[in-house]
Amino acid sequence: MKKAEEVRKKLVYSRKNFWQDTTKNEQKIALKFSEGYKRFLTHCKTERESIAHIVSELRNKAFVDIDEPGVKPTRFVYRVFKNKALAIGVIGKENMRKGINIVASHIDSPRVDLKQSPLHEDKETKLGIMKTHYYGGIKKYQWMSTPLALHGVVIKNDGSKINICIGESDNEPIFIMPDLLPHLSKNEQANKTMSEFIKAGQMNVIFNSVPLTEEKEDITEAVKLQALHLLYDKYGITEEDFLSAELQLVPAGKARDSGLDKSMVAGYGQDDRVCVYTSFHAILDVKDIDIDKTSVVFFFDKEEVGSDSVGGATSVFIEDFIADLLRIKQEEFNAYSLRKTLINSCVISADVNAAINPNFPSVHEPQNAVHLGYGVGICKYTGSGGKSASNDATSEFMARIVKIFNEEKVNWQIGNLGKVDEGGGGTVAKFLAKHGCDVIDIGPGLIGMHSLYELSSKADIYSTYKAYKAFFVKA
Repeated sequence: MKKAEEVRKKLVYSRKNFWQDTTKNEQKIALKFSEGYKRFLTHCKTERESIAHIVSELRNKAFVDIDEPGVKPTRFVYRVFKNKALAIGVIGKENMRKGINIVASHIDSPRVDLKQSPLHEDKETKLGIMKTHYYGGIKKYQWMSTPLALHGVVIKNDGSKINICIGESDNEPIFIMPDLLPHLSKNEQANKTMSEFIKAGQMNVIFNSVPLTEEKEDITEAVKLQALHLLYDKYGITEEDFLSAELQLVPAGKARDSGLDKSMVAGYGQDDRVCVYTSFHAILDVKDIDIDKTSVVFFFDKEEVGSDSVGGATSVFIEDFIADLLRIKQEEFNAYSLRKTLINSCVISADVNAAINPNFPSVHEPQNAVHLGYGVGICKYTGSGGKSASNDATSEFMARIVKIFNEEKVNWQIGNLGKVDEGGGGTVAKFLAKHGCDVIDIGPGLIGMHSLYELSSKADIYSTYKAYKAFFVKA
């Protein structure tokens, strides 16, 4: 029996529970780290809000906008791209053509957008509604009859920008897409599949109900006119301004502790803002370390809809920023140098994985799945059946990552996105791999990914931060 235990300890791979494997002091650090994360989730529910918050923090930490006129770039730089993507760089000692270390995550999350011409008065009910178009992979029914807040921006004809946020404060109204009551749902919903019983065209938000009134006059579309009147009084916007607006409906309210022991975080947008927050703080921390390799963080837009956009992982944004880092470091920044820099680089595609849900365990294979509370997940490949549309990291790079994490005492585990042929999903890894660099997916597990209130472990959040920091220093 003793020999068997020795063999097991020496030879068998087993994930370790963070709360059993670490000291009380490190557990306190992990819990404290998640307090800042909850505030970030609460106040940064859109791409623009996230970027504005991060840029404010970067300026406080003496990072310089690479495009700011008259400002000489330093070793610590950033670039905001089209207000929807962001890059941060800490320039190291080594020649960049030997390769740099990159952590790339996406800053967008599934949501419901307002259509370009959203405001409508329903003829039968005389209610003002907003028409919507969902964004990313959602279960439509989850968004019905739940408190929603309206976030976004309106760009007026004169170029001025108006920030909109309605529904987050206690004294502000929230918005509802009303579901059908069970008493009348027999024919309309009950016998239909999940993808059919809520149609996209039924995801209308009730916006207002009081009509604009004038004495002795019957007004056409009085409820719609009253909504426009209120919007103009408060924000100075007209119906035409909706055409150049980006307005999103997101779950209202704060990110919260979850579980009796407060060991978890429940909140919207953790896919993928948990990786945004952890990688951001990792690169802030390496700023004060005399690192050898240049370290870069990318935050991309539009991953949830395929990454094909101006701020997505397929954009020239990557090459453009790295070329400017070569220029700042006074190295050659021609096409050849840029290509060699990328080919020799190491990249973490920072994205979440699906942790085993105890209510639906059959979609996972426990031995090859992420478990909540056991550290950051390493995913060699994503995709769907037959590894379709995935990046499959090389064995050499996988071994190198595991070695770094073991040396830096990072709690880690392996995990794939469900059983083979059960479904699947992708990340930005395959788009980064086209540059010829080594890429691997690393991030924490979530329960209820893409739902309105995803669940994460504070242990895994902190382990993810430690993993990205160790990568920047050691890779």
